[in-house]
Amino acid sequence: MNSEFLDISEIFLSLQGESSLAGVPCVFVRLAGCDLRCYWCDTSYAFSGGTRMNLEEILQEVAKYQVRLVEITGGEPLLQGNSLKLMDRLLDSGYRVMLETGGHKSIAEVDRRVKIICDIKCPGSGMAGKNLWENLSLLKPDDEIKFVLAGRDDYNWAVDIVRKYNLGSSHTVLFSPVEEHLPVRDLAEWILRDRVPVRLQVQLHRVIWGGERGR
Repeated sequence: MNSEFLDISEIFLSLQGESSLAGVPCVFVRLAGCDLRCYWCDTSYAFSGGTRMNLEEILQEVAKYQVRLVEITGGEPLLQGNSLKLMDRLLDSGYRVMLETGGHKSIAEVDRRVKIICDIKCPGSGMAGKNLWENLSLLKPDDEIKFVLAGRDDYNWAVDIVRKYNLGSSHTVLFSPVEEHLPVRDLAEWILRDRVPVRLQVQLHRVIWGGERGR
């Protein structure tokens, strides 16, 4: 057990801010480290550093909050191999577990009990060339696919991907605007006009607490 460590940026209680579970109390375990550099990233503080904790310490910290929904996020959680062990331990302890991943690392080894929120990076992020398209075939029906959109070009690109892979018929697809670049009203009107089978989402935690860290 002593070798089962993870670099943790923060562990905190908040409301699930995104996904179809938005608004539900959730414990977030944010892992440190990311090999992407999306230009609009709002968690750049998690690119590196963090506190090294073993699995038992993490489980004890999560248990303090007495909430049964846990999201593993980052950074990019799948950069750390022991994130898989952490998810297994949480599941075996009776937690409902979500994983937020950037979509450029394989999800093949993630426990099938985990609800995955898988990003597809749009061109506006500067990281679209990193998408691992094979992940789409590995997603379960209850997993979700997220596009973060910085403008009209990203929207058009994302709609093409949704239609090309017929994503709306197999998964919940989330369209989320970059707050500083794409007004949510514009995105809502485009979705309605084009009858795109997606779910508009805003970052609920940012609506409530702004950019406050740990919320």
